[in-house]
Amino acid sequence: MSAPRALVTGSTGFVGTHLVRHLTTRGWAVTRLLRDGLESDEPAGIAGVTDEWWDGSTDAALAAVGRARPEVVVHLASLFVAEHGAADLRPLIESNVLAGAQVAEAMLRAGCRRLVNTGTSWQRDASGAYEPVCLYAATKQAFEDLLAYYVSVEGFAVVTLSLFDTYGPGDRRPKLFAALDAALADGRPLKMSPGEQLLDLVHVSDVARAFEVAAAGLLVDGARRSERYDVSSGRPVALRDVVALYGQGVGRPVPVQWGGRPYRRREVMAPPVGRTLPGWRATIGLDEGLAALGRERHAC
Repeated sequence: MSAPRALVTGSTGFVGTHLVRHLTTRGWAVTRLLRDGLESDEPAGIAGVTDEWWDGSTDAALAAVGRARPEVVVHLASLFVAEHGAADLRPLIESNVLAGAQVAEAMLRAGCRRLVNTGTSWQRDASGAYEPVCLYAATKQAFEDLLAYYVSVEGFAVVTLSLFDTYGPGDRRPKLFAALDAALADGRPLKMSPGEQLLDLVHVSDVARAFEVAAAGLLVDGARRSERYDVSSGRPVALRDVVALYGQGVGRPVPVQWGGRPYRRREVMAPPVGRTLPGWRATIGLDEGLAALGRERHAC
C-alpha cells in the first residue's frame, strides 16, 4: 500500500514543524508548501518530505499543488496579530484569507477536495457564538466563510480544528513562556494582569496527533461536508496556576507582579466550549508537559 500523501502549509511554524515530523514517523508522504524567503526549522532532505516553493501568486500555487498531487491538505499557514494597527490590514487579509483561497483553488484544479483547516478559539465567545476577539480572529472566520463555497459548490470535505493555547519543546514564539524566561533571567518581576483568566493549554504533540486524526478521517470518508472541532484539553487552568506550575518545572518561582498591568482589551476570561474531535483526546497532562518544558528551556 502506498503512503498517504499530505500537503502542509505553515510547516515552518511551531505547530507545523511538529506536525511534519509526526506525519513522517507515521508513514505519510508529506509535501511542504514553503513561501519564498522563509527558512525552515527542518534540515533539507528529510525522509518522506518533499518541498514545493511558492512566491505567493495564484499561478505558483496552482503549479505547486498540481505537482504535489496531495490526497489531503492541512492548512496551518496564517499571520497572528493580537492587536492590529493600520499597517497590519493588508498582511492579515493576504495571509489569512487570500493565501487560503489560492490553496483551495489550487486543490480544486489538482483534483484534491479534502482539507483540514486551522481555526482559533478566539473566533467565539464562551457560549460558542461567533464573536471575534480581534481582527486576526475575524480573518480566520472570513476564510471559513469563503470555504463554504468550495464545500457547497465544488464538493470539498473540510474539517476545521480550532486551536487554543499550544506549548511544547522547541517553541521560540515570543509568547507567555518566553516572557517568563526573561523574568527568570533578569530577576525583575514581570508585570502581568491579575491572572484569573483561564487558559486551555494543549501540548503540541497532542495537537499534531489531532491533525493526523482529522486528515486520516478525510481519507476514509471524503464526502462533502464542513465540520468544526475544538482541539481542547478539556481542563482549563488559571494563568496564575500555569505560572506556578512552570516555576515548579524550572525549579524556582517566576517573579511576577500580579495586577501590574490591566487585562487587555477584550481579554478572554474563559475558553469557549465546543465539540471535541472524534477519536482524539489530549494525553499529556499540564503538570507533566510544563515540567518537561521547564527542564528543556532551563537545562544546565
